[in-house]
Amino acid sequence: MFFWCIFCPLCIAQVHTSSDNEKAFALAKQNACLGCHAANKKIVGPSYQDVAKKYQGDIKALAYLKNKIRNGGAGAWGVVPMPANTKLSDTELSLLSAWILQGAPQSN
Repeated sequence: MFFWCIFCPLCIAQVHTSSDNEKAFALAKQNACLGCHAANKKIVGPSYQDVAKKYQGDIKALAYLKNKIRNGGAGAWGVVPMPANTKLSDTELSLLSAWILQGAPQSN
């Protein structure tokens, strides 16, 4: 019984993370993000893993990325502009940005 009590919170955290990863992946797919980005390779835009590496340890990265996704733009990774995603809610932007900053982990 004691063993279960120690690891139960870890299991709950893993389920929550997996669910968030699935939701973020679905958002990326629904909003055409995956046409230009992939988790581990450059397509038109940088890979999500490269974005995660670039902003690792940057406490302003989440806010920056949310703004970049919402407003679009060019220059951070090259001259090809990223279109704005103005229809995403703040909650969706937070979820998607956090997922990208983790390198876009895939849930199983």
